[in-house]
Amino acid sequence: MQKKDDMRIWFHKHTVEGRLPLLDDWYRAHLNAIAGPDTVIDIKTLPAETYPDNTPFGLVGHHSAQVLFSEHFAHSALRAEREGYDAWVIAAGQDPGLRDARHLAGIPTLGYGEASFFLSAMTGQRFGLLGFMPPLEEPIRANITRYGLDRWLASYEVVPDGWAGVHAALDGDYDGFVATYTDAAERARQAGAEVIIPAEGIPNEIFWHLGIRELAGLPVIDPAGLAVKFAEFSVQLGELGIFSRSNSGYWFHRPPSDIAHHLEKVFLGSTIQGA
Repeated sequence: MQKKDDMRIWFHKHTVEGRLPLLDDWYRAHLNAIAGPDTVIDIKTLPAETYPDNTPFGLVGHHSAQVLFSEHFAHSALRAEREGYDAWVIAAGQDPGLRDARHLAGIPTLGYGEASFFLSAMTGQRFGLLGFMPPLEEPIRANITRYGLDRWLASYEVVPDGWAGVHAALDGDYDGFVATYTDAAERARQAGAEVIIPAEGIPNEIFWHLGIRELAGLPVIDPAGLAVKFAEFSVQLGELGIFSRSNSGYWFHRPPSDIAHHLEKVFLGSTIQGA
């Protein structure tokens, strides 16, 4: 039961609820395990009509589609703020919508990829990314460059037959998935990686479910859990007056609410829910 003083986090997945019930259960168990005692995490997903299949894999490889996804996610951050949430997390490796979410909303906004990349760099550890979707390598690498973290990326390994391995794992057959990801982690280690980051959210949930915290002798970072813990920490830093979001300058100063609502009605047809 939610208490009055609970911290509320809006956790946005890049999938539709109910298409893979087992995966939904894994996410919930994972977030319950890592959330603070006074943190309530609400998992949000895409509208049911977004795609007809079990996963959005056929869409995320197109930037033109990602533009629309990103707008949806960014708007959800503002909706989260208006509905009283304390922080917002985008739980997809390419951090869709994160940059605009950070400027639309005044609450802490965290990304799956950004959090893991920056913590690795801050602690002086070169990271190896393991991905199963070849089209996502380009936007994720572009993010790393935009974040100024190129020198901390040791290797980006696209796992051979990773798609098949992920699907098999979601059906309960984990051996092939673990074997191919272990081989990819070894290649990343040989390239100089000191930690491993799953490039996409679904393999991360498989690793968490299986209790795999190390591959090829390297720690496996949990980006989804890390983003949630960063969200909690960011809220606490603001409450303590240690660190908070600026409200100044072009990027962070927001117009008065009546102007924002007017523009939303003009360009979106209505105000973003929660207003």
